[in-house]
Amino acid sequence: MHIPIATMVLATTMSGPSQSPLVGLDRLPELPKAPLRVGRAPFDWLIEKPRARARIYRSAEGKSLVLDNGLIRRVIRLDPAAATTGLDNLMTGESMLRAVSPEGWIEADGRRYAIGGLSGQPDRAYLLPEWIEAMKPEADSFVLTGFTTGKTAERMEWERTVGDSRAPWPPPGVSAVLTFAAQPGGPSLSVEVRYELYDGMPVIAKQIVVRNVGDRPVRVDRFASEVLALVEAESAVGEQPVWRLPNVHVASDFMFGGDTPENASRVVHWLPDPAYGTQVNYGLTMPAILECRPPLGPAIELNRGEELESFRTFLLLFDGTDRERNGLAVRRMYRALAPWTCDSPLMLHLTSTDETVVRTAMDQAADVGFEMVIFSFGSGLNMEDVSPANIARFKAYADYARAKGLRVGGYSLLASRRISDEHDVIHPKTGKPGGAIFGNSPCLASAWGIEYFQRIRRFLSETGFALLEHDGSYPGDVCASTSHPGHRGLEDSQWVQYRMIAEFYAWCRSRGIFLNVPDWYYLAGSNKSGMGYRETNWSLPRAQQHIHARQNLFDGTWQKTPTMGWMFTPLVEYQGGGAAATIEPLREHLADYELHLTNNLLYGAQACYRGPRLYDSEETRALVIKWVTFFKKHRAILESDVIHLRRADGVHPDGILHVNPELDEKGLAVFWNPSNKAYDGEVVVPLRYTGITDTALISHEGARPVRRRLDSDRTVRVKVSIPARGVTWLVIKG
Repeated sequence: MHIPIATMVLATTMSGPSQSPLVGLDRLPELPKAPLRVGRAPFDWLIEKPRARARIYRSAEGKSLVLDNGLIRRVIRLDPAAATTGLDNLMTGESMLRAVSPEGWIEADGRRYAIGGLSGQPDRAYLLPEWIEAMKPEADSFVLTGFTTGKTAERMEWERTVGDSRAPWPPPGVSAVLTFAAQPGGPSLSVEVRYELYDGMPVIAKQIVVRNVGDRPVRVDRFASEVLALVEAESAVGEQPVWRLPNVHVASDFMFGGDTPENASRVVHWLPDPAYGTQVNYGLTMPAILECRPPLGPAIELNRGEELESFRTFLLLFDGTDRERNGLAVRRMYRALAPWTCDSPLMLHLTSTDETVVRTAMDQAADVGFEMVIFSFGSGLNMEDVSPANIARFKAYADYARAKGLRVGGYSLLASRRISDEHDVIHPKTGKPGGAIFGNSPCLASAWGIEYFQRIRRFLSETGFALLEHDGSYPGDVCASTSHPGHRGLEDSQWVQYRMIAEFYAWCRSRGIFLNVPDWYYLAGSNKSGMGYRETNWSLPRAQQHIHARQNLFDGTWQKTPTMGWMFTPLVEYQGGGAAATIEPLREHLADYELHLTNNLLYGAQACYRGPRLYDSEETRALVIKWVTFFKKHRAILESDVIHLRRADGVHPDGILHVNPELDEKGLAVFWNPSNKAYDGEVVVPLRYTGITDTALISHEGARPVRRRLDSDRTVRVKVSIPARGVTWLVIKG
C-alpha cells in the first residue's frame, strides 16, 4: 500500500540524469540572514504559539536546500552530491551535526550502495564550509537527479469520531523529496528520500522509497533510511558503563514489543565512528552515529514497477535535559503526529455476553455518562466466529449501544497463544515452534494469520463494532518457516508481519474504529495502550491498590499524555485477592469506589472498569454521576499535560498539575492524602507551563476564586485542607 509522505504542490524540478540537480533551486527564497545567537531562544514553543512556520529555502551559496521552522534547521547540500551538512538546534544555538554521512544506504542483491553522501572530510569532529566545497561524491553511490517541494500529507486515512481531537491532519508543514538513480553498473532501482518539517515543533520526519525501474527482479536485503554523525554528548578516554547520547528523541512508525518509546524502539541504532580519529575515546568506540534501519531484513524482492516504502522516523530535538520539559516535548509530538490518541472515552469492561446483563450494563453506562462498553476477555465474545448467528447477536448489541449514544467493541487475542505446528512461528535455531517472545505465537503470515485478519475485518464491518481491544499484538517475533504463504523465510518474516498488522490498524483508523493495543503502536494508528501496571497488584488489598494506581499514573505520564494510557479498576475479583481486593458489592465499598474514580479521572486517564455493572444502588449511582460530571466539566484541562509534583508514597500528600496555556482553565492541581488523618498545610504549585506570568485566579474546590501574584520563580503557595484518604483540587485561570 503506497501512502505518500508528501503531496507535491510546489513544483521545483525533476531533472534527468544529465541535468544539474540544482535546477529549480533558484525559485526558492533565500534563507534570511540572522545574527548568530548563543543560548536559549527568546520564546518557549511549549508555552507560546510558534512565531515562524516551516519553510523551505535555498542557501546563500545557492547549492543547498534548507528546511527551517524557527526551532530547527536541516541543510541538505545538493551539489556535487546530496548530503545533510547542517542540523541546527535554533532553540539553543547548537550545531548538532559534526560530520557528513550519506542520506541512507541500500543493500541490493548482496551489495551495499550509499544514497548520496560526500567523502573527504579531513576531521570528523566538526565541519567547515570550505571543506564541503572540496569534498567529493561517495563512490558507487546513488546520485541525485532532482527534487520537489510541497506540503505534508496524511500518513494514513483518519476517520474522526465523536471524541477525536480537532488537531489538523496531516500536521501542517512542508515536505521535500530528493530523487536518486543508480550509477551505471548499479542495481535497476531508483530511490526517493522524503522529508517533512512541521509547524511549531522541533521535529523532522524522514522516509525512503525504493522502486524497481528495470526489467528483472531485485531483492532489497537491508536498508538504512537515516544516517547522522551527531556531536557526541560526552567525551571519555576510557569506556563508559553507559554512554550519554546526543540530546534527541527518535521515534518511528516501526515500534512494537514495548510499553515505552525506548523499549519499543526497533530501528534506532547508535554506532561508533571509527573514521572519527580525533575523538577523545581511545578505542574509537564512542556511540556517535545515529543509524535508523530494521533489525532484520526486509529481504523483499521487487518486480518491475514495484516499490518498498521504509518506515518513517521522527527526529525531535530537545532544548535541555530537564525530564519534565523533555517529556512535555515528546507528548506534544504525539498529540500532533498521532492526534487520535486524544480520543479517550469512559469505558466499562463488561464481563458477560448474557443479553440481560449486557442490556442492563449498557443502560447503566449511558445513564451515568460513560461512553464505551467493551466485551472484556472472559466475557464469552469470540470475534473470530463470523457465523451468521454470532454476527447477528453482536450486531444487535452494537445497535442497542448506538441507540444509547455508546460505542461498543470487544477483545481479541492475537499473538501470545499457540495455534499449531503448522501455523506457529518457527524458531530459527531449533526449526520448531516455541521460544517466541511470549512462548508460542502464530505467525501472522501463516495461512491462519492471513485468515485471522480477514475474520476480524469481517466481524468489525458486519457487526458495526466501533472498538477493538487487540491483546497480544505483534511483538516482533521472527519466523524461519519457508512454507507460510505470506513470507519467504526468516529474513523477511519480521518486516512482513509488521506490515500486516500496521496495514490492519490503518484500516481500522480509516473506519473510525478505536484501538486499545497494549503496545507502542500509536504512530501506526492505535489510540491507547496500558498506562503501565502489574496485573497481580489488583489482587492486593484495596488500600494498596490506590497507592499503586497513583504511582503507576505518575510514572506513566512522563512520556504519555493522560489519554494515551488506560488504567484498570477491578469491580469484581481479578486474579485472586478475595473480598479484601474487590469492591463488589459496590454500595458497601463506596469510599474505595470513589478513590478509584478520583485516582483515574483527576489524572485525566480512563480505566477499564471491569465487571457486570457500574452501580448497584441509588447511592452508588449518584457517586459515579458526581465524578463523571466533574470530569466532563473540566475534561479539556484534565486531559491536558501533567506536571509531576509529588509521587505517591502512602504517607505524604501526593499531587500533580494539569496545564494548558491555550485554555481558559490553564491549570488544575490535584492533591491526594493517603493517610488516615486530615492534612492542613501549604502546597507549592509551579505555573510556568500554564503560560501565566504575573497573577493567577485560583479556585479551591469550586469556591470563589482568589487573585494571587506569582513568586519570582512563577510558583504560588496555597493553603489546602485534604480529608483523610481524600482528595482536593484547585482550578487556575489567568
